[in-house]
Order: sequence, then C-alpha cells, then structure tokens
Amino acid sequence: MNKFRRFLLTAPIALAALGGQALAQSIPLSELSAYLNSLQTAEGQFTQINADGTISTGTIYIKRPGRIRFEYDPPERALVIAGGGSLAVFDPRSNTGPDRYPLSETPLSIILAREVNLGRARMVVAHGDEGNATYVVAQDPDHPEYGNIKLVFTGSPVQLRQWVITDDAGGETTVILGDMQVGGRIRDALFNIIAEEQRWSSN
Repeated sequence: MNKFRRFLLTAPIALAALGGQALAQSIPLSELSAYLNSLQTAEGQFTQINADGTISTGTIYIKRPGRIRFEYDPPERALVIAGGGSLAVFDPRSNTGPDRYPLSETPLSIILAREVNLGRARMVVAHGDEGNATYVVAQDPDHPEYGNIKLVFTGSPVQLRQWVITDDAGGETTVILGDMQVGGRIRDALFNIIAEEQRWSSN
C-alpha cells in the first residue's frame, strides 16, 4: 500500500449524521456547479475515520483553482498539499521527500478545476438523495480509470459536507468537513510544495 492510500484510506460513514431523516429533492447539477465555482477559498476542520477504526483530524485549506492543503493533527503530523499541478504527500517517517502525483490524475482535480461543470457529458455517473443529503458521483469523462469522487451536499443554503474518493486501485477515502470559513484570505505559500519540501528537509 503506498503512502497516499495509507494516509487517506478510510471507511465510509452513515449520512444520517448530517441531519434528520426527511427525504429531500436532489439539488440540480447546475446549482451544485455554481456553488463549487463560488467556493474560491475555504478553511476549517476535517475528520477521517480510518479503515482500522481510528480517527484522524486536522485542518483543511482550499484555494481554487488547483490548491488544497490537509494538515493532520499530532501524533500523525502528516501533510498533503496540492499546488502547481501536483499533489504531494509528506510522510514524517520518510527520508526521501514527499510522494508526488499529477493532480489531474486524481479525482480531487474535479472540484479544484478552474470551472466546475458537473453537467459535462459522462462526468456524473450517479446523482440522487441519501436521507436529507444530495450526492453526486463524478469522474474525469476522458479518464475514468483515474477513479471517482462522491460529493455529499446539504441544501438551504447549499453546503459541501463530505466526499468519498475511490482511487484507481479501488481504495476509498472519506473526508468529513466541519464548519468552514468561506471567502477569507489564505496565503499562497501554504500550497508551495517546493518550499514545504525545503522546510521538511531542514527539520
């Protein structure tokens, strides 16, 4: 199992935790796309439920297009950054620097795109309701082999609550978002992989 999956592999959680049991009408794809395109910056806490039953927590920073940062709380001290077209996984136990992946080959690229268009042909492979939430399963229509991302939203107003990434090997990653501060200023330096690599090598 590579470091990316070891840090991010999680078990799915019940959507009932998002609220009441009343069924809701699916939020249209056009409305979900508009919401994601309006989400230029966001910052808040996230929770992972790991495959072995342990819980990981941390802080997430989003700066669209193309940038995201996961800072894991101690004792993990892991770090995942997307910026400059790459996704880097920093392992505090490694002496060889971060593992890197092209961001375009990960499902995260769908929500970090400059313009999100969930109505694009063959991008959305499932769209419906689960309890009081709307879900969308999306993939790169030109490269479905890269995996997919299941986005879970609540409405009134629309909010992204969690996502589940299924990677190219079938591994699943569930990220549950806490209350997010949207629209604030986030420093570009947080997404500079090269600068972060230099800091890690000097510690």
